[in-house]
Formats: sequence, structure tokens, C-alpha cells
Amino acid sequence: MKRKLIAAIGIAGMMVSIAACGGNDDKGSSKSGADAKELTVWLTVDAQNNWPDLVKAADATVQKAHPGVKIKHEYYGWPDKNTKLDAVLATDKAPDVVEMGNTEMLSYMVKGAFAPLDASKFTNSSQWLDGLKASVTYDGKTYGVPYYAGGRVGNWRSDIAASVGIKAPPKTYTELTADLDKIQKKEGDKFSAWYQPTRDWYAAMSFVYDAGGSIAAESGGQWKGNLSSPESIKGLTEFKNVIDKYMHGDKTKDESDRYIVYGQGKSAMIFGAAWEGASAADPKADKTGGKLKTSLVNFVMPGPSGKNMPVFLGGSDLAVPVKSKAQALAAEWINAFTGPSGQKGLMAKGNLPNNKTDLATLKNDPATAVPATAAESNWFVPMAPGWGQVEKAQVLQTMLQNIGTGKQSVEDAAKAADTAIDKVINTK
Repeated sequence: MKRKLIAAIGIAGMMVSIAACGGNDDKGSSKSGADAKELTVWLTVDAQNNWPDLVKAADATVQKAHPGVKIKHEYYGWPDKNTKLDAVLATDKAPDVVEMGNTEMLSYMVKGAFAPLDASKFTNSSQWLDGLKASVTYDGKTYGVPYYAGGRVGNWRSDIAASVGIKAPPKTYTELTADLDKIQKKEGDKFSAWYQPTRDWYAAMSFVYDAGGSIAAESGGQWKGNLSSPESIKGLTEFKNVIDKYMHGDKTKDESDRYIVYGQGKSAMIFGAAWEGASAADPKADKTGGKLKTSLVNFVMPGPSGKNMPVFLGGSDLAVPVKSKAQALAAEWINAFTGPSGQKGLMAKGNLPNNKTDLATLKNDPATAVPATAAESNWFVPMAPGWGQVEKAQVLQTMLQNIGTGKQSVEDAAKAADTAIDKVINTK
């Protein structure tokens, strides 16, 4: 699901002590919030509009265990959620449960805004998807619970593939590039066999992680940019090869309107969020005379390494603000909401679950096998204390644009990005 991620975090001065969240030393005392009579839950409008029945079911579970408890819900759009949250975190009116984009978690965890949680108290926590688990973990502690995920897949036009004799999506990277070579030759230089926006750092970093590299690496408790390592350079070089050979659109663009370009019929393939193909085929976006509705096919993106391409998992987490007076009750509500029945409901709405156990069930269904299989291999951003202060999109996008347009060599652009990352990545 596409969402605008908020980069500016307004809690820099909020260094508060963190109270334990229920079930440890307090054993149900008022400090833990186990005897709280009210609970305030902040979610985004996604829940309000798409799965309100799951919210009601979680409420009912908690109220059955705690008769008389009142549960209040507030819903926010992604662009304004964090502004409202920042305004109340330093007051005594903080919500008890708050939904966060998984890339938003780090800055709040570093600043002590969320209470630590006992992961063992949450169903299937031992099976949380690796990328989602990373998003709620800082300095060895758990500060949130993964809610749901969205993955990335390859998507191509079977009609264009068929025009050059290709009958099925590629299973290997060698097959992929061979197929794209045929398509590119037939369609000509004004056509993008693979429309891959140069500034799309999510896709580029998949190449980096596939090659064994990373954005940054930790050693001895210190983080350093790792984009200029031999492994990362290998991944970035292959990404550049894709841009040079198959991308014949504007090489200064990001991925924000990729589905629109795809819908215009100017390319045969994309690698992006699973929703993008369906959005391109929507009658409002499809400018091919309706061809996309019957020709678009999702496939698991193969990586140059010979394995499935590791993909970035977007998604949401649920956290308990440290100033909540109902931390134990909040944890119970989160467990009810993200437990087996909740995950089943979320999967029915087209989301990926937060755990490997449920993900395996999607792999057995032809309708969901591709995104589920693709999500098994995943990566996440560095959970370094200063990563939230890095102008990450700008740093990585500038590097990629310089590489894609030939302004800098892969090596020089990667070194410059590492220098920018190193300035703040260890800063709390």
C-alpha cells in the first residue's frame, strides 16, 4: 500500500524513562496499566475503511476479559498522523496504542517514546518476518508488534512477451535478461522493456542485498556506510546495467508514478509494490485499450545471485507510548488484533501477514503464491541510532541518479553516499 512516509520527527528533546510494559515486575499493578478502565487506540484510516470488523473483534476480546473497559478509537491519515502524535507524546494525553509505518519506528525507539514489550507474549512472535521483526527491534529490545506487510514483485505484460515467443514469466535472472533483450530489440529504443526509475532506492537496494552488500554495517557497536563495499558495488553495477539497457524513460525520476507510466503502455515490465500492477490495469490508468486487464502477470523477481531477489517489506507496526497509563491492557489489545484471527482477516483483504506460519498458507494458494514467496526473502533499513537522521531518500536517490545518468561512476557515487551516511549514523 502506497503511503507518504514522514521524515521529520518532532521528539528530539523527549528523553524519558521507559516503564516496563505489563507482566514483569508490576504483576498487574496500576503502574503496569493492567487495571486500567480506558484504552485509546490510534490507527490509520486503512483500518477504518478496510477492516473495521477486525478492530471490533479485538475490542470484544479485550472487553470480555476486562468487563467495563471503554475503548476509544481515533483514525488518522498518513500525512498528518505523526504531527499529531508528536504533539501529545510529551503530555499526559498520549494514546495507549499507536500505528506506525515500519520505517517510522526507529527515531521514536531511539528517543525513548515507546515502551518495551515482551515479545513472547504475542502470538507467533517467534515467526515474525525478518524485515518486520527488525523494524520493531532496537538495542536488543522489542518496542512494537508487526501488524501487516506489503511486498514487491515483478510484473510484466504477457501479450508483449508472447509477441517475441515467450510463453511464461522468467524463473531465473538469466532468463529474465534474455527475455528482456528480445522485447527491447523488437520494441525499439523509445520503449522501456523494463521501466525501472533510477531513483527507486527500494529496488536498487534489493540488488545490493542480493549481492551480499548492505546500506550500512555494524562492527563493534559502531555503524558505517557499506555501499562502497565490493559486494554493494557489485549490486549497484548490475542495477546500472538494467537502467542502461532497458530503461528508456526519464532517468531523473523516482517510482511515485511508475504505475501511471506502466498504464500508458510504455513498458513491458516493472519491479515494484504488489499493488502497482493492479493500479496500472485500472480503467482510469490503463491507456492501452484495456489490454492490461488480461495481460499483466505477477512473478517472483529472480536475483542475479541465483536466488529470489530480496525485497523491502513495507508495512505497519503497533507500539505502546511510554506515557500510556494502560500499557498492559494496550499489549493485550495488540495481541488480540494481530493474533491468528486478525491475521486471517488481514490476509483476506490482500495484505501479507506478519509471520512466516501464516505466510506459508498463502504460498499454497495460486492467487497469493507469488507475493508470499517473494516476501520470504526480505531486507530492512539499518537499525542504527542515527539512521532516522539521515536524509536517507535524498542520499540514496542522489547516488542512484548520479550513477544512472553517468554523472559519477558507481564507485565514486557509493563513496559519497557512505560519507554522508557516516556523518550521522551513530548519532542519538
